[in-house]
Amino acid sequence: MGTLDGKIAIVTGASSGIGAGIAEMFVAEGASVAMAARRTDRLEERAKRLGPKSLAVRTDVTQEADVIALFNATEKAFGIPHILVNCAGFADHTPTDELSFEAWNKIVATNLSSVFLCAREALRRMKPLRRGRIITIGSISAEMPRPNAIGYAATKGAIHSMNHSLALDARPFGITASVLHPGSTVSELSPGMEKRPKSNTMATEDVARAITLMASLPNETNILELTMLPVDQPYLGRS
Repeated sequence: MGTLDGKIAIVTGASSGIGAGIAEMFVAEGASVAMAARRTDRLEERAKRLGPKSLAVRTDVTQEADVIALFNATEKAFGIPHILVNCAGFADHTPTDELSFEAWNKIVATNLSSVFLCAREALRRMKPLRRGRIITIGSISAEMPRPNAIGYAATKGAIHSMNHSLALDARPFGITASVLHPGSTVSELSPGMEKRPKSNTMATEDVARAITLMASLPNETNILELTMLPVDQPYLGRS
């Protein structure tokens, strides 16, 4: 038996990186998983490989209609979702004084507004179940940003606060909200990360394992927030 047997999950940003790793581990642990992203070819290839417990749903999570359609497709295929993992996002490394307002709005829409849209829809669907989990991928940039990443840092900081507010609003209905703040992780968000020493970066499977633990806890228990770091990441003890 898997730790997620009988569970129904939605994972956004599932075409690559952390989102793909989470979707694959969820299926391996017995969950039925709707995988959402804009890159249909990758989603369909992964769904074909994972089998009937997976569903590829092309979704632009910045668009309200797409998010509603994602939840409708999930319910039609599997039922009301028990778990939502907000993993869609991207990093921008433009110097602040060169960042256009258009680019700023794109960062906010992808990294923050999408979380609101998906979490709101999940809350609406999960309320009748009187249980459910909404898990969001944050970043240690919420507290310790990198240079030239003001949009990414701002949105990840906002996710931290949004999660606490969502946890309060969801609590009367037996629904939990969690955020995981990972450190350096190999993904397409940060090209070249795979060349770093192993003790200075994490594999997507490491993060997926932590998310799976958060998703598999008893209904009465929640990990509100979790910071996950490579052992040698220069995050603590800076002079």
